Amino acid sequence: MQRERHTYLTLQTVEAARQGWLDRISAEGRELATEHVPLSAALHRVLAEPVAARRSSPAFHGAAMDGIAVNAESTFTASTRRPLRLTIGTDAFWINTGHPLPAGTNAVVMVENVNTEPDGQHVVIEKAAFPWQHVRKLGEDMVASEIILPPGVCIGPYELGALAAGGVLEPLVFTKPRVGIIPSGTEIVPLTEAREEDLCAGRCLPEFNSYIFSAIVQEAGGEAFTLPIVPDDPEAIGAAIDTAIDQGADLVLLNAGSSAGSHDYSADVIARKGELLTHGVAVMPGKPTALGMVRGVPVIGSPGYPVSAIVALEEFVQPLLALLQKRCLARRETVTALPVNPLPSRPGMEERIRVKLGRVDDTFFAVPLPRGAGTVTSLSRADGIISVARDCEGIGRDEPVQVQLLRPRQQVEGTLLAIGSHDNTLDLIDSFLRREHPRFRLASAHVGSLGGLMALKRHQCHLAGSHLLNDADGVYNRQALRDNLKGEPMLLVRLVDREQGLIVAPGNPLGIHGIADLAREDVRFINRQRGSGTRVLLDYRLKQLGIRPQQLAGYEDEEYTHMNVAAAVLSGRAHTGLAVRAAACALGLDFVPVGVEEYDLVIPQRYAGDERILALLDVIRSGAFRKEVAALGGYGVEKTGQVIWEYDGR
Repeated sequence: MQRERHTYLTLQTVEAARQGWLDRISAEGRELATEHVPLSAALHRVLAEPVAARRSSPAFHGAAMDGIAVNAESTFTASTRRPLRLTIGTDAFWINTGHPLPAGTNAVVMVENVNTEPDGQHVVIEKAAFPWQHVRKLGEDMVASEIILPPGVCIGPYELGALAAGGVLEPLVFTKPRVGIIPSGTEIVPLTEAREEDLCAGRCLPEFNSYIFSAIVQEAGGEAFTLPIVPDDPEAIGAAIDTAIDQGADLVLLNAGSSAGSHDYSADVIARKGELLTHGVAVMPGKPTALGMVRGVPVIGSPGYPVSAIVALEEFVQPLLALLQKRCLARRETVTALPVNPLPSRPGMEERIRVKLGRVDDTFFAVPLPRGAGTVTSLSRADGIISVARDCEGIGRDEPVQVQLLRPRQQVEGTLLAIGSHDNTLDLIDSFLRREHPRFRLASAHVGSLGGLMALKRHQCHLAGSHLLNDADGVYNRQALRDNLKGEPMLLVRLVDREQGLIVAPGNPLGIHGIADLAREDVRFINRQRGSGTRVLLDYRLKQLGIRPQQLAGYEDEEYTHMNVAAAVLSGRAHTGLAVRAAACALGLDFVPVGVEEYDLVIPQRYAGDERILALLDVIRSGAFRKEVAALGGYGVEKTGQVIWEYDGR
């Protein structure tokens, strides 16, 4: 069956689509069943009814301190001038914390304020006690029959304690909402069956979205089950929906096939089998989302790209699971941040932009991650999300914006923000920091060496990686600091000496032996972005050889990291690119050396005593770090961690 391509004639807003779907589900009167569970299995379950204490806590008047139990009224005459003598067992009773008060007593005198006479049968106090002094009264915490927890509460450790204290050993909770996940697509295969040779040849794609979905459902209090992958066939998709419903699904999550392509059938199948409420939502990523009902069960068709699919789950699935469990959806903490780059956006569409965050001085800065709907690492690396409104054309650099936190604020505040040239060792620093100094981590954004210096000048980061060559004297970085950071005292700390060269396919089939070969007509080059130290090095070498940039096929084709250059060569998109040896080693490519360069960390002197910077220096000066860097290949670590130059800002 060949389906014609459809376009989204009307895109609903997120709010309208979500509310319409939830209202339709509520109209169906869908209710989760309830069950009694033992306390040992109650953690993270949601209470289905108000919980009343079955007993008072404490169930008796008990001592809150070690000492003697007394009748307070009988001690009112005690003072330092007229000490009161009491008889043990008659007027006073030794008691330990937590023990019940003897009959006729209503106060405790702390042992520190009691003088025992030599006979051991009498004690003396010099201060009167008042009624219920140092006593935990019956029902002080809760009284039998008192409501101690309302419905809709998600049971956590503290709620477990309240239930236990109140004698509620088997609370009534909602059954976990069951979510049936249906991966679809003729081209996808189970993750465990994906063979490397087929993946590299583009013959299949690994199915991993169901792992992400299952975890999100579980965190939202649900229970996920995944059906076998179904091909791009409307009959097979419809049968899978029926199977999920027959297996007790409270929600069916159909992944992929929700877009408008000729092989996207999700919306059509939902409409044919039930009721299609929405197809197309005004949010990016996440636009190709379909919402409907089949046999009285809500069905969502989510996009296949993971980032796009996650937006659909966050905006529609999580609120639905909260509705079914009659609980409020927790709001994320927010902070105000300044973007380090402009964030253009398409008017008429909401946009969700994932960012890294760092607090520099008293200001949070947001570094946007790649926006591709298939860039799954933008999910794992993000610290927060910026939402751009529909009527907005974007957010300017340094324009304050609210960021929803995806990580604890304390973790974000412990982040060192590095902006500048890319190097593989930056990720290694982050790994060592997390292991050796768990309070801190390193987040890096790759904008090139010059971009890093500009970020330092604008006080947008804590440090920058740089390898800018001065073609006048062949010295790295010093002149760049003088030209771009006047008035800003800096430390130049050597990270590595690294070998730069031309990455080529295994065996070097085109016989590329140096920079001069890049001007050959049969060679396709992949370049680094403007402002990067590698681009500066290339232009320097081309100038030495009298080669104009226009002579290089691919000179204008840019990548932002050494690893992306290597990936371009590996994929055949380019024959060669200038990058570090470690990138070639990582992907099993060959390498033609061009020279050794100095890669330094530029650190403002005002941060020299910052505990995060001190932790970073501790890491890079360690023998373990240098050993791992050397093992990557193409790195020299003899000067790693040394302060090469102190720039006074003049």
